[in-house]
Amino acid sequence: MRILLRVLTILVLSWLALPAALAHGPTRQKVTLTQEVAAPPAEVWALIGNFQDMSWHPAVFASTGEGGNAIDATRVLTLGQDGGPTISEVLYKFSDEKMSYSYRITDVDVAVLPVTNYSSHVTVKPGKNGGSLVEWRGAFYRGYPNNDPPDNLNDEAAIAAVTAVYKAGLDALHERFPGN
Repeated sequence: MRILLRVLTILVLSWLALPAALAHGPTRQKVTLTQEVAAPPAEVWALIGNFQDMSWHPAVFASTGEGGNAIDATRVLTLGQDGGPTISEVLYKFSDEKMSYSYRITDVDVAVLPVTNYSSHVTVKPGKNGGSLVEWRGAFYRGYPNNDPPDNLNDEAAIAAVTAVYKAGLDALHERFPGN
């Protein structure tokens, strides 16, 4: 009888825990894009290595900030046009030697970029034939933190939006340094 009681207890507790196990919420998403660029790494880094200046990206109308390339430097990107939506970011890693930096978004309207808890890393490495390989990667959660997100704030929307941002920037670099 005791064994039967223990088995029933385990079954009941497992059954009660099932909804919590199935309701897991969002998972961290990741995007990595790379682009070969027909310019030496130092030349590409000279263009994109200043955290305060993102004028090389076609979606950025203006970039303002404080702190240069020091850890905890901040920037605000104005998108599209004067008075357009903004994204606020903070720098948390920077290396001229490694030609890389990492930053986090501190404030963005999910209608502009449907992500939360976003961090990103940009690096320039030697590429083919004396050119460069630019890598831009990020990790983030979708814009809606609960279960059953609307289509515009789900994982797919977040991945598509971040991919579009990276692709536009990398395509602009490829066009700026033609030859590949």
